[in-house]
Amino acid sequence: MEFNLKKILKALLFSTSEWLSIKDIQAVISRYHEENREDARAEEEGGEGEEPQERQELISEIMSQVPTLLTATQIREAMDEISGELESSGEVYKILQGPNGFKLAVSPDYAEWVRLLRNDPRPQKLTQAALETLAIIAYRQPVTRAEIEAIRGVNADSAIARLSDRDLIQITGRADLPGRPLQYGTTAAFLEFIGATSIEELPASDVLSPNQISEWIRRASNPHEIKNEDVGLPSADQGSGQAQLHMQENSGGEGEGGE
Repeated sequence: MEFNLKKILKALLFSTSEWLSIKDIQAVISRYHEENREDARAEEEGGEGEEPQERQELISEIMSQVPTLLTATQIREAMDEISGELESSGEVYKILQGPNGFKLAVSPDYAEWVRLLRNDPRPQKLTQAALETLAIIAYRQPVTRAEIEAIRGVNADSAIARLSDRDLIQITGRADLPGRPLQYGTTAAFLEFIGATSIEELPASDVLSPNQISEWIRRASNPHEIKNEDVGLPSADQGSGQAQLHMQENSGGEGEGGE
């Protein structure tokens, strides 16, 4: 049988409902070679004649087609090719990539039919407030509730509770601040939710970059005092100087008139 990596990966994906990791796939290849080497030794030791020799040659030929080691890059590239083929052909299933590996899943276009078969409730969509809170946590993590509220300008308790219930965020520790407030970060379920394998795959965001958010929080915590020059008026020092000069002029004019 000719070695076809993509077909083998499809078979492995169909065989399990769990995440299939790169290490799992590499272990399958290793076991394949180990078992065939054992079979070859058994054939060599157990019989004489042409038949055992022919079988040994056949096993050796098959083994020569299977690489002794598949790299992570080779596996990812093959999975990407399979995923592209499934998408272009409009299949009812697709490959999910997450932090724990790969998994087959029903395409969103047909997920509703599966839900009806299972009699599951309709999935609850995240509100705009929850999505905004989730984005802040994803880019800023670890982040405290006070920091989230400073950015959004509203109470974040409800959004944090909803995201926690969905297992999209979790408590990661406590901040080294007065009161030791809880800090929040995203979970592996969040990466599955957005279809990423690591948090580094999030798109770059100038708006939510750490430095800009820190400055945003600092300004929110310490509101800028509006000064006269901010609205086009003379500064306080200039104003007091001009007032004194005006008083002196008035005073001098009165004195001259009195004399």
